Amino acid sequence: QVQLVESGGGLVQAGGSLRLSCTASGSIFSMAGMGWYRQTPGKQRELVAGFTSGSRTNYADSVRGRFTISRDNAKNTVYLQMNSLKPEDTAVYYCYAARGPREVYWGQGTQVTVSS
Repeated sequence: QVQLVESGGGLVQAGGSLRLSCTASGSIFSMAGMGWYRQTPGKQRELVAGFTSGSRTNYADSVRGRFTISRDNAKNTVYLQMNSLKPEDTAVYYCYAARGPREVYWGQGTQVTVSS
């Protein structure tokens, strides 16, 4: 069992920056995938950014060039640096970690609100 604890959400003005952190209770080195989704009321959860096996990264088109995902294996932590934030980035952001398609862990979610 892996527990994920997120931090770093909050309220920011449009154009501002936030950094989210997700710390796992165990090693993330062997995770097949790890990253961030987000969800707004009435919509499906969508992938924001993630690492796949081999440390390749994926980004949603809407955040590419503004958000950067990184990891510190020694700290079992994944980060999401969010720059040039827009009101449409407002959502609950969820960290995930996956050892495979049938073993996926989720954090509790952290609210990000971007005011115009």
